Amino acid sequence: MEWKFDLENRLIGFAIICIKLFTKVEYNYALDHLSKQLIRSSTGAALNYGEVQGAESSKDFIHKMGIVLKELKESRVNLKI
Repeated sequence: MEWKFDLENRLIGFAIICIKLFTKVEYNYALDHLSKQLIRSSTGAALNYGEVQGAESSKDFIHKMGIVLKELKESRVNLKI
């Protein structure tokens, strides 16, 4: 299942981009808050995908992928802000 590794690499790449994004801007309170939240949600998506790969049933797989999607949606809103 090659798609598993492709998605994993893409999620890891997204997390890395989010981490690097805030290394290029000047510090202020709002950006500090948003950067920490974005780093948590983007890395959370990648880390939770690791849990997906160990799903014990199709129901468990769906539930865990839902968590990954939730983290990605949170990241999207954070980036919009």
